[in-house]
Amino acid sequence: MSDAVLPPLHIAEVQRRVGVELDRIGPVIDELGSRFAAAGEELALVGGPVRDAMLGRLQNDLDFTTSATPETTERLLSGWVDAIWDMGRDFGTIGARIGSWQVEITTYRAETYDPSSRNPEVEYGDSLVGDLGRRDFTVNAMAVSVPGRDFEDPFGGLIDLANRTLRTPGRPEDSFSDDPLRMMRAARFAAQLGFTVAPEVVSAMTEMAGRIEIISAERVRDELVKLVCAPFPRLGLHLLVETGLAAYVLPELPALALERDEHHRHKDVYEHTLTVLEQTIDLEERLGGGPDFVARFAALLHDIGKPRTRRFESGGVVTFHHHDVVGAKLTRKRMRALRFSNSEIEAVSKLVALHLRFHGYGAGDWTDSAVRRYVRDAGDQLERLHILTRADCTTRNQRKADRLRRTYDALEERIARLSAEEELASIRPSLDGAQIMEILDIAPGRRVGAAYKFLLELRMDHGPMSTEDARAALLDWDRANPEA
Repeated sequence: MSDAVLPPLHIAEVQRRVGVELDRIGPVIDELGSRFAAAGEELALVGGPVRDAMLGRLQNDLDFTTSATPETTERLLSGWVDAIWDMGRDFGTIGARIGSWQVEITTYRAETYDPSSRNPEVEYGDSLVGDLGRRDFTVNAMAVSVPGRDFEDPFGGLIDLANRTLRTPGRPEDSFSDDPLRMMRAARFAAQLGFTVAPEVVSAMTEMAGRIEIISAERVRDELVKLVCAPFPRLGLHLLVETGLAAYVLPELPALALERDEHHRHKDVYEHTLTVLEQTIDLEERLGGGPDFVARFAALLHDIGKPRTRRFESGGVVTFHHHDVVGAKLTRKRMRALRFSNSEIEAVSKLVALHLRFHGYGAGDWTDSAVRRYVRDAGDQLERLHILTRADCTTRNQRKADRLRRTYDALEERIARLSAEEELASIRPSLDGAQIMEILDIAPGRRVGAAYKFLLELRMDHGPMSTEDARAALLDWDRANPEA
């Protein structure tokens, strides 16, 4: 993972890939094309499926555009497909399931936009070229007419795809004025496909960055999630920062590019952050699945408290005291503004808050009690915390890096040992609430909670206790704390 772009594609290889993919999906597209042609209508595979076929990326979600109205499309599909849905009818779209295939068929569109709104006023178009001309980028403005399988590329998308370049079919200023979310999509596609963005597109994004403010937080969030979870997120994030879009959608990111003092007494926090993100991606296989948004976003935000907490002290020392605490608060605020779920906000902010905890481990001299608290505080984010802590080491000093790695290896080994002995993942006192009330002869209330907390801390400090020992400790606490 890096800023380096992928090499150009060979046209002959692109054409070969398309042929292979069209043969694979032939049973669906050929039958659909024949049905529409018999009714005197045009039908073409369009957009992402065509682009992805050229890149060798296979999928079972197929998008089509057609001269037929939604009503005609629905009639032509009825009795042949397994299911039909029309939630997108107002936008000219009818969806269907054909075996394992999901298809969406949309009537040619020639929509217009209100400058103050992203939502288009849908008008049906009268040609395939007109429909393709309203799409976001040339690589998404290619089509294959069916059943004849004729390739349609009025805006040079094939050449742009071969050169791995994102360009708009018309003037980018017009495209982004119509739909400012396309600026975010440019960054997202750069991150997903490893493409560069044409200079005129970058220029338009820079000039029009403020237009993103009319887009809903939910739409911005969805694009940001896709970008962060893409194979090359550095490319997309760097584009957001370079064009000024990040200042509107994730201002904490460009703020990390702290002005360096003349003696270079601290790291470039922005570059450090992108490296931590990439190292997190390299480690996320530990989570057992594909892209993990929580782990990646925590890596991206883990140091956002540094600009607020930077201090220059005597002797040329630069400090960021409590940037973990400040960063967790800023994380919650930003994620709420972007309308993330409470569970996502809690997970990411917890990781940001805990990302420095390991550095108190020293040479491995934590007590078992401290290890238990580390596990308890991390909760269900423990594995992600392991990843973030390891990824946060970006030093070029190999000796120091090796020492940190060995020390964290030792901590994980201690956690595994204590987990096997004590079931750390579900640490509880030796007595539950009902037992506490019975022993102390008290009713439910605040004192039960205080007693439970005392026993939990005792469990943290001393490990598992017998019921008899826990009962004796509870009675001692009760006598010493009559007002608790």
